[in-house]
Amino acid sequence: MAKEESIGRINLIVKKLRSGNASFKEICEYLRKESVLLEDTDFTISKRTFQRDIDLIRNLYKIDIEYNRHSGAYSITFDNHSELNQRMFEAYDTFNALNVAERLPNHIHFEDRRPQGTENLYGILHAITNAKLIKFGYQKFWEDSPTNRCVEPYALKEFKNRWYILAKDRGDNRTKSFALDRLTDFEVSNEKIVYPSDFNINQHYQSCFGIISPDGHQPEEVILSFDAHQGKYIKTLPLHHSQEVLLDNEEELVVKLQLYITFDFKMEILSYGENVRIVKPQSFIDDIKQTYRNALKQYESES
Repeated sequence: MAKEESIGRINLIVKKLRSGNASFKEICEYLRKESVLLEDTDFTISKRTFQRDIDLIRNLYKIDIEYNRHSGAYSITFDNHSELNQRMFEAYDTFNALNVAERLPNHIHFEDRRPQGTENLYGILHAITNAKLIKFGYQKFWEDSPTNRCVEPYALKEFKNRWYILAKDRGDNRTKSFALDRLTDFEVSNEKIVYPSDFNINQHYQSCFGIISPDGHQPEEVILSFDAHQGKYIKTLPLHHSQEVLLDNEEELVVKLQLYITFDFKMEILSYGENVRIVKPQSFIDDIKQTYRNALKQYESES
């Protein structure tokens, strides 16, 4: 019971400080109230135990809590990588939710999905950090068996709940993306590599949607019109960081994007069906029209 109380206590401390700065007295009062809500549970602590909890939170969850002598309050400190901070808390929330899910199997429904290859994340990051060549077998969906690859790893990217490694393939000296869930026989080589001095992962994908990199094309201005209902979702979860709202009323939401029109982006637009209309560019309009014509041909024999 003491172990469960300790875990529950540090989770409450993080929860309290995520909502704002707090003094030790305020944290103790919060823990006391939470103890009252749960039978046979005592979250009250001494100052010494609280300091041990801070160290435990740092070691377990990589969440730093600092004390400000001027304000007399504790706070969670962040670095300049806001996306990383957010993902760290998402992982923290998921970890705790999964612990609860084990006791409530009939009340939580998980998506049935295949492993995502995350077991190789650490090894890939190790190779990138130490500039090491990596080797693996790679299984393409349209090939019967995996092919052996020898690549120079540059960076990791996430897209639609899948992880990808961006690397230069020694086979043809082209920079490609490889899905981690299709890697086999992963191995970090002792051979050192030299990173290109001008490579930057954020710049590489700045005008991209998804994982497909441009191949000699230039970013284009894309204007999309969504119906009002779909527009609410597009405003809360923008399609791209370049998204700019041009019109927002009771009938439609019109947005402008500046990106490469790749297959990934085309599939995304098609997924909205009749809820979106492409305003610009004409070449993209023609492409989508032809795709719908081809789709209709699949049903012509049934009419």
